[in-house]
Amino acid sequence: MEKKIINSPLAPAPIGPYNQAVMVNGMLFISGQIALVPSTGELNMPDIETETKQVMENLKAILNEAGLSFNHIIKTTIFLSDMAHFATVNGIYATYFSADFPARETIAVAGLPKGVNVEISMIAAG
Repeated sequence: MEKKIINSPLAPAPIGPYNQAVMVNGMLFISGQIALVPSTGELNMPDIETETKQVMENLKAILNEAGLSFNHIIKTTIFLSDMAHFATVNGIYATYFSADFPARETIAVAGLPKGVNVEISMIAAG
């Protein structure tokens, strides 16, 4: 098994003992991303729309670093601080895919890192 670490300077640096993503046997496992702005390390969350777009852009940067796109995503997990955000997050999430949506679950949790409202992780096949 060959493991390749993927880190993009256009996505936030990890805030713990993990990498942005790991590629193994053509599969890319992307760590959960929150609305951190890569250039400043500050949160971008004036509203749930902006927060979700920042999360998706962070994921996009990691995918690009690996030479992949949202078309390669096979599975996502969305964590929400409140299911009241579901419709908004779902609508923004959908704009990043053109067809053949990946498998997904969306889970409401008691808390997320840095008090954010949304965190998304993904698995892609290259």
